[in-house]
Amino acid sequence: MFWAFLKLGLTSFGGPIAHLGYFRNELVVRRQWLDEAAYADLVALCQFLPGPASSQVGFSLGVLRGNGLLGGLAAWFAFTMPSAIILFAFALGAAAFTGPVAEGFVHGLKLVAVAVVAQAIWGMARTLTPDRARAGIALFAVAVVVFFSGSLGQIAAIGLGACAGLWLCRGEDAPISGHLSFPVSRRSGGVALVLFVAFLLLPPLVVTATGSQGFALFDAFYRSGAFVFGGGHVVLPLLQAQVVQPGWVDNEAFLAGYGLAQAVPGPLFTFAAYLGAVMSPAPNGLAGAAIALVALLLPGILLVYGMLPFWDALRSRPVAQAAMRGANAAVVGILGAALYSPVWTSAVLTPRDFALALTGFLLLTVWKAPPWIVVALLAAAGMTLHLI
Repeated sequence: MFWAFLKLGLTSFGGPIAHLGYFRNELVVRRQWLDEAAYADLVALCQFLPGPASSQVGFSLGVLRGNGLLGGLAAWFAFTMPSAIILFAFALGAAAFTGPVAEGFVHGLKLVAVAVVAQAIWGMARTLTPDRARAGIALFAVAVVVFFSGSLGQIAAIGLGACAGLWLCRGEDAPISGHLSFPVSRRSGGVALVLFVAFLLLPPLVVTATGSQGFALFDAFYRSGAFVFGGGHVVLPLLQAQVVQPGWVDNEAFLAGYGLAQAVPGPLFTFAAYLGAVMSPAPNGLAGAAIALVALLLPGILLVYGMLPFWDALRSRPVAQAAMRGANAAVVGILGAALYSPVWTSAVLTPRDFALALTGFLLLTVWKAPPWIVVALLAAAGMTLHLI
């Protein structure tokens, strides 16, 4: 199990949708660990829940094939660690990387973030807001996060979007595939769900009582991971509200790390390792990277493990499907607001910046270029322009 997913962690470029394709080719087609219908059912579960879908699918496949929690953890660790180590190493070297070339490189990475977030919104809007009702929910979410900045406004937008979905998004029940049986008891699933809630509610109380920066770091990243609906790119506005607004990480370093995260294999959530390492208040470095990475990924793992024994009953309920449609539409609005601030306002400062960002967007959407190629081209262009 470990070696199968380590191979995927080293070679799976292209973001969560591409990762699901790599999983299918390696584990369904080549290794035949499960059939197409079972794989589609598993993907549906992980897309229904908040969290990084590709990491959750990998963890669930580990649980299914490895006969329990240990197999899931082996798959999760092997798939996650390669990109986390790369981003941690970049964080350690970022402080020593100075001068015009370094400034141009970082600015090029910020332009990559513009192109990648714009591509994510383009694709998500067509899928998640295909009608007037869901487009209206997305627009309302933009208004909420504009008038109520920070993580509270983003969580409120998702919650209100889910409530609006109950009213506006009924009557489109998704097709239901076959049955999946996991080696997870209802008791174990219930314990995981209780832990998910406990980690959401207790750390803020500990922070208030003790002022511990370590618990504050865990709390910020855990809450971000608990409310990431709609794909890995949605973590951008949530994390920005948690680490940039309090001054833990400056906006330039934040966007540079996010841009570089597009060029590494594995899940985008390993961006947390970079952020934990470059933070100003301790814990940072290796300890900060470990806390941030585990905290961001833990809620998604607890949720999917907790839901495995209950999924067959939940997925057939129209109310749950309608609420998720509304929440996903709100996510499009939240990401749209983040495209303007902080991504656009921090990166597009001149007409040349706009031209480069547009080039990156067209390479991704029209020419279907791999993200790592776009990262290399825009980083090189940024360095060239700073030297001219």
